[in-house]
Amino acid sequence: MDGVLVREGLAIPGAPEFVKALRDAERPFLILTNNSIFTPRDLRARLSRSGIEVPEESIWTSALATAQFLSDQIPGGSAYAIGEAGLTTALYEVGYTLTDSDPDYVVLGETRTYSFEAVTKAVRLIQGGARFIATNPDTTGPSTEGPLPATGAVAAMIQAATGRSPYYVGKPNPMMFRSALNRIDAHSETTAMIGDRMDTDVVAGIEAGLETFLVMTGSTAAADVETFPFRPSHVVDSVADLVDLI
Repeated sequence: MDGVLVREGLAIPGAPEFVKALRDAERPFLILTNNSIFTPRDLRARLSRSGIEVPEESIWTSALATAQFLSDQIPGGSAYAIGEAGLTTALYEVGYTLTDSDPDYVVLGETRTYSFEAVTKAVRLIQGGARFIATNPDTTGPSTEGPLPATGAVAAMIQAATGRSPYYVGKPNPMMFRSALNRIDAHSETTAMIGDRMDTDVVAGIEAGLETFLVMTGSTAAADVETFPFRPSHVVDSVADLVDLI
């Protein structure tokens, strides 16, 4: 989503037309984000404000992917969650009980304010046998005042205190793309991934068996592509270049 369709709250030129073309052609698609703070409803409203109209069911977050993964692993299980509405709502909707009493999982997601008390509780629960899951490995997140510590940074602190590594569900784990494929009943051979990051979007797309498009409207510059040991299927300036392919 960020860097491909929107940047700093504004639609990237060509993004509204690209999404409209997908919808007009009735081509199945999902908008993916590693951000676990917001619910699909929140994100739909954010996109709408930028001029991009999508239904809630066309948005797939790392929180939704994490909840689906946990439900597949232990249906109707329990979790101690550190995160905001995007994560807690997703867990609730798959039938999970949120508790700090002997949970099956400790689930770490994004939040604007990490509580030392909550992190301490997570450490003790993991030491007591709870499995450690994190929605994504991003170490920093953006803010108007500069980078903020994000899920991956806090997960590293918990890992150092417990000696237990988390399982990350979000990008670059291809698990997130595979769960998205299942969500829209799509096959990897007929699906493409459009992203702005080589180290998350492109590598996960390749590992999931997708055709990959790298756009230059986000965090990756053209000169950066050659520094990676893998390559996207295509490199384009922006999604505006892909409208005619729909």
